[in-house]
Amino acid sequence: MFEIIFLGTSASAPSIRRGLSALVVKHDEYRFLVDCGEGTQRQILKSGVGFKRLNKILLTHGHLDHILGLAGLISTYMRWEVIDEIEIYGTRHTLDRVEDLVFNVVLRGTTPPMPIKLLDIKPGLIFESEKFQVSAFHVNHRGSDSLGFKFEEYGRRPFLPEKAEALAIPPGPWRKDLVAGMPITLPDGRVIQPDEVLGKERQGTSLVVVGDTGRPQDLLEDVRNADGLVIEATYLKDEIELAKDFGHTTAAESAQLAKDAGVRQLFLTHISRRYGEKEVQEEAQAVFENTIVARDFDTYFVKREE
Repeated sequence: MFEIIFLGTSASAPSIRRGLSALVVKHDEYRFLVDCGEGTQRQILKSGVGFKRLNKILLTHGHLDHILGLAGLISTYMRWEVIDEIEIYGTRHTLDRVEDLVFNVVLRGTTPPMPIKLLDIKPGLIFESEKFQVSAFHVNHRGSDSLGFKFEEYGRRPFLPEKAEALAIPPGPWRKDLVAGMPITLPDGRVIQPDEVLGKERQGTSLVVVGDTGRPQDLLEDVRNADGLVIEATYLKDEIELAKDFGHTTAAESAQLAKDAGVRQLFLTHISRRYGEKEVQEEAQAVFENTIVARDFDTYFVKREE
């Protein structure tokens, strides 16, 4: 299961109710900040998320409305010293702008109290833990060398307690080892294999986060069968030509992508001040019913249905 906390959901410039692009993805003890628009550190405080362990920053691209908040956030980290190191993931194009912002503006030749790692990534696997992995994929947006991110839990075989009871396997480390796929030897000498108490493998939860994109149809395979998809809806279909001119997507196009890809839940963000939330919701839901227009500080849990 993944938890999403939306910190900023406005397009290009903040509005009265919406900050600039930023969200947090949580899984167990891991926390990822995806994009860091201006004012993100204040949004983190208002949301109650806090700064602890929020040291992995994934950047979809280098446009200022997605990275400008890094200056304030890193400045705060340096003063409070709440984390041991900062990891910023992005393409070379994105990191060149981040390097100017962080090292030339914020640091100006000083040494930070913690390492700041700029990780030049390309499409493919970028992070893995015992329970899930994160991969990146190419996204087309006005020549910005953009990326989207896919969070995927590993498949697992459920433990069947009724079978364990039938085999008289006592609670404790024996059952834990079986869940981990290791055979056990009981005190009475019997050897039990994992296959005797584990069910068929179940696919883990998947969550895809896309920043700005002018070609949503190109992302079909990247988002296929995702349990949750976060993507922009900067324009409505009446202004589709304007959307194309600026490398953005309409609510209807994002909804069509979700429908064609078999996505289970669609979250729309990057909402323009030119539209009301209801307009965006109605256009998207006419195509794909399971659509939510995210607001700042909304929290959602994404979990694969059994």
